[in-house]
Amino acid sequence: MKTIAEIKAEFAVADMHSYPALYEMYKEDTRSGVKKLIEQCHKKEAALEAEKQRTEKMKEYEHKYEHLGYLCGIDEVGRGPLAGPVVACAVILPKDNQILYLNDSKKLSASKREELYDVIMREAVSVGIGMRSPERIDEINILQATYEAMREAVSKLDVMPQVLLNDAVTIPQITIPQVPIIKGDAKSVSIAAASIVAKVTRDRLMEEYDKVFPEYGFASNKGYGAAVHIEALKKYGPTPIHRKTFITHFI
Repeated sequence: MKTIAEIKAEFAVADMHSYPALYEMYKEDTRSGVKKLIEQCHKKEAALEAEKQRTEKMKEYEHKYEHLGYLCGIDEVGRGPLAGPVVACAVILPKDNQILYLNDSKKLSASKREELYDVIMREAVSVGIGMRSPERIDEINILQATYEAMREAVSKLDVMPQVLLNDAVTIPQITIPQVPIIKGDAKSVSIAAASIVAKVTRDRLMEEYDKVFPEYGFASNKGYGAAVHIEALKKYGPTPIHRKTFITHFI
């Protein structure tokens, strides 16, 4: 008879498609360790099924408009920080995409976002990134700078989408039909994918800025108004990446 450790190793290397055969093999094994192992695998299967159903619900808008052609999800990150650019992303996912765990980027851990970023970049039909600098934000205001970044993201796509699914906004000066969706990054896989790529892109940029301006804690606060950041702002003054119109309360 195999030891529980040996059976555990067998389950560990098996994919979920192999589980039924393993269940059959060990169904007569009365040891509590084996029973627990099988129970854990059943839970894993149930969790995966629940995730598939959640993701399918997030394709409601995709299914509604897919007959029109390419759908593009658009989202931005960085409207609130005191420093750094605003970044927008446009993502066209394949119609039959099976990417799981897509969600509003704020609801995901940094490691999950990084993992999904790689999957999205590999599987997307096209991805476009747009950004606007702190100077431009000061010049025309954050909302207009966000719209510019979004238009740039769309212009950088390799294929022209027939419909834009936007997170809550309608972008001016764009002729492509738009569908603004409130809390869209939690309701549409396309917008969620754009949200994740925009967030990872901006976070990586702020981590680079942290090497240039280490006093401000940009690697951890990403330019938002954390206590460490505000203290440094008062002590050292603004850097070239600070938004002057955002920091008048602090200096």
